[in-house]
Amino acid sequence: MAFAIEYSPDAVDHLGTLSKRDQQKVVDQIDLHLTHQPTLATRNRKKLRPNLLAEWELRVGEFRVYYVVRDSPTPLVWIIAIGKKVGNRVFIGGKEVTL
Repeated sequence: MAFAIEYSPDAVDHLGTLSKRDQQKVVDQIDLHLTHQPTLATRNRKKLRPNLLAEWELRVGEFRVYYVVRDSPTPLVWIIAIGKKVGNRVFIGGKEVTL
């Protein structure tokens, strides 16, 4: 069963701050990894501890994609935010966040 992928307005803004090359890399990896079995933990995908942002994280190089999954009524992956990891700090929309 394939999951539809939708981007929040904030995620679209976050994506727009990246270079075209990085945008394409992130979108390609989202399509590759989150269309099927987005809740299966892998080396690049993990369930997060409870937080106010998202349930899951997809790692794409130095970028992080934060998302939630809804199975009903139709399977959907909702991309909440896209950030950049620098060292042990994550920046989303130019601001440091703590998860």
